[in-house]
Amino acid sequence: MTTPSTAVHAAPRAGRLTRLWRGRAEDAPWVRPAFLGLLAVTTALYLWNLSASGYANSFYSAAVQAGAESWKAFFFGSLDAANAITVDKPPAALWPMALSVRLFGLGSWQILVPEVLMGVATVAVLYAAVRRRFGAGAGLIAGGVLALTPVAALMFRFNNPDAMLALLMTVAVYCVLRALEQDGGAARWLVWAGVAFGFAFLAKTLQAFLILPPLALVYGVCAPGGIGRRIGRLALAGLAMLVSAGWWVALVELWPASSRPYVGGSQNNSFLELTFGYNGLGRINGNETGSVGGGGRGGGQGGGWGETGIGRMFNDSVGGQISWLLPAALVLLVAGLVVTWRAPRTDTARSAFLVWGGSLLITLAVFSFMAGIFHEYYTVALAPYAAALVGMGAAVLWEERTRWAASAALAVTVAVTAWWAWTLLGRTPEWLPWLRWAVLVAGAVAALGLLFAGRLDRRLGLGFAGLGLAAGLAGPFAYTLATVDSGHQGSIVTAGPAGAGFGGMRGGPGGGRDGGMRMAYGFPAGGGQGPGGQGRPPGAQGQGRMQPPGQMPPNGNSNGTSPAPERAGIAGGMGGLLNGANVGTEAKAALLKDADDYTWAAAAVGAQNAASYQLATEKPVMAIGGFNGSDPSPTLAEFKRYVAEGQVHYFIGSGGESGGGGGGGMGGNGTSAQITAWVQATFEQVTVGGSTLYDLTSAT
Repeated sequence: MTTPSTAVHAAPRAGRLTRLWRGRAEDAPWVRPAFLGLLAVTTALYLWNLSASGYANSFYSAAVQAGAESWKAFFFGSLDAANAITVDKPPAALWPMALSVRLFGLGSWQILVPEVLMGVATVAVLYAAVRRRFGAGAGLIAGGVLALTPVAALMFRFNNPDAMLALLMTVAVYCVLRALEQDGGAARWLVWAGVAFGFAFLAKTLQAFLILPPLALVYGVCAPGGIGRRIGRLALAGLAMLVSAGWWVALVELWPASSRPYVGGSQNNSFLELTFGYNGLGRINGNETGSVGGGGRGGGQGGGWGETGIGRMFNDSVGGQISWLLPAALVLLVAGLVVTWRAPRTDTARSAFLVWGGSLLITLAVFSFMAGIFHEYYTVALAPYAAALVGMGAAVLWEERTRWAASAALAVTVAVTAWWAWTLLGRTPEWLPWLRWAVLVAGAVAALGLLFAGRLDRRLGLGFAGLGLAAGLAGPFAYTLATVDSGHQGSIVTAGPAGAGFGGMRGGPGGGRDGGMRMAYGFPAGGGQGPGGQGRPPGAQGQGRMQPPGQMPPNGNSNGTSPAPERAGIAGGMGGLLNGANVGTEAKAALLKDADDYTWAAAAVGAQNAASYQLATEKPVMAIGGFNGSDPSPTLAEFKRYVAEGQVHYFIGSGGESGGGGGGGMGGNGTSAQITAWVQATFEQVTVGGSTLYDLTSAT
């Protein structure tokens, strides 16, 4: 019988780590090619059909375009180069994309390739973290599981902040694990972990700190050295985190408000209010003033964002995104802790299970019970933690397979994973109906073989293990292929085939999507029309196509007119909130005429609507009211002053030829509605190529 100290790869000695891609002397000859192959396949997979997503989330793409034009917009994360208002997040996730666009010009690849590289880097860091203690095989399994997780394939090809967040969280865990290995040099690794946490905060604020408690606790209890030294090092890491995040926050808060853009998403032009309100406690308790549902309209049982509870990650809308191997990760977490339970306090194998497992459990708990805004793609944060546990747990149980308990745990893990994949695939019964039965049969055969793995020839046992791994990954692999084979645009995107998750508006236990999600965005619970007047077509995926200038819109026309109704998604009925509009050539020409004579070529209510015109013209377009149209910026008096000074040429009253982007946005009776009413009463309406414009230089 093996012991925990010999069941896994021996921890490396302290000292300079040989470069990852060169391997180590004790590695088998196949390790380096396998690792490089993993990275190459991941890169090719994530680059496949990348331009089909166009500008992806035009909200962030507009900020990227602005940051490529103006260093001030780059620093603040402004939505336009004239710096009217910022995105509702800190700007760190925008910086790599903005630099890419500054160097190579505006386009889909220039925006999305940095996200792909973050995904490949996350796979590499995860491999390195798992491999150090559990061997190359475990690292390859972990990296492969992460790369083939559907929501990871979605978000590492998309321009939301989640890609950078997932990378930096994985880096932070890697640094903490390095600090747990040794007494000397631990402070340096903890400082680097603090830096990773700090910049993760600058990507997506407080979500970066979700895993801080388990990491700090595990290091405080399990690290080598005296307790005073451990606490001191944690304090040093906290200082590094404070400095790496606080420098930007301090500059924004101390900068005169009159000479910087308004902080989008806040109601008082304060980044601290945004952090602790709309992007902080509001996400937990649902009291999100300025959100699409308004303050206090969060989730709870049957609330605006779906039913909360322990089953949320497994329900109809979320399950296909992330939960394929969540049961396996939880089973293997328990198994790994059982195997290593009697190890010394500083055992790095047990510490690794505690770090990855604690990160998974606390993130899982928050996502399951948060009552505020929740989207399926948030769950990409879980993917590295679950993948690490699958790789580590599989390696430990394989080494312990001569024990009946270990082989039984392997068999149960494979059987449960196959059954859950069968269940998830059954939620899209018309899509590859044979696959769910193939997975179930292969999983059952593999589970039976692994039950006797300790008594079988090693090669035969490896065959059953490979079959079990294939059965477990077949479902997510198929969903991932469906994900990369199609484009994804707008504010709400989901992975997998049509009909899965929010893309198919599925209801079901715990989902609440056909009612709750629609109501949160202003649609009637049972279907029908939304605020913009156009109902959601049956079966539409809610991921409307919006292409960079010069590209043929899928299912549309080269002149920029609307895509086919089934691909137009929700955008048409959402007043530009979710996806904006396709800008016709006539409207584009109108905005470009004498555009350099104005600070803003146009103004529009809601950031997605404004972003569509800004990306089409590459000229600043003011987003009145920020993302939702509900931020009190600019005020009516400020907007009147801009118009009087000749700084704004047009007001966009509707969102282009797809019919989206109503002027009212989500502003209600706030400043957006006041500005819209004043413009409509003061200036003449003109229809240009399907867009309703008001020339603010000539009053009626």
